[in-house]
Amino acid sequence: MVKLSDVSFTFDGQKIFDRAACEIHRGEFVSLVGSTGSGKTTLLRLLIMDLMPSTGTVTVGNYISQHVTRKQIPLLRRKLGIVFQDFKLLEDRSVYDNVAFALYVTNARASNIRKRVLHALAQVGLSHKTVSMPNNLSGGEQQRVAVARALVNDPFLLLADEPTGNLDPVTSQEILKLLKDINAEGMTVLMATHNYDLVRKAQGRIVQIKDRKLQEVQLKVK
Repeated sequence: MVKLSDVSFTFDGQKIFDRAACEIHRGEFVSLVGSTGSGKTTLLRLLIMDLMPSTGTVTVGNYISQHVTRKQIPLLRRKLGIVFQDFKLLEDRSVYDNVAFALYVTNARASNIRKRVLHALAQVGLSHKTVSMPNNLSGGEQQRVAVARALVNDPFLLLADEPTGNLDPVTSQEILKLLKDINAEGMTVLMATHNYDLVRKAQGRIVQIKDRKLQEVQLKVK
């Protein structure tokens, strides 16, 4: 599913990763942790091939950083679902149109769009909010819309970059439960977060960025 082999990456003269290695297998829920500035977002950008390793290889599905072409990268991204901390919703469009937008840009068949959008909204519990505008939603509801948008293309991997960073503790737990439910249906999930309480409750594998390496760790149960 995902493999990093001896990956080194330097940005603006600073080495972020030094021969880092990690594997994520189909159906896993993996939490990516590390201090601020350690490289969590950089790692996600390497996975979507927005950045390329200085040395080593990043493999995501059938796409390999050493061999991928510029034309293939958009095809890779269509197979990935991405959820951001700040939602990145289009404020001038309804919930339905925000989710549908992810299909419009891939030239999906018009006959399939409505079915897929309504299915994605049902997955996140927002079937009743199709005509609502983002500014009329709570933070948790906006993040659910973002998750629905990430799911609508039926990705093989869901990447969540600090998905609860702008949410209160109760809503954060709701979003975590949503991600866990999606994972239970077979979706592979990689969640980058600095919230260790959330990580403990996620109960999946934990990969930590430390000293420019990737290492699996266990957190003590409080």
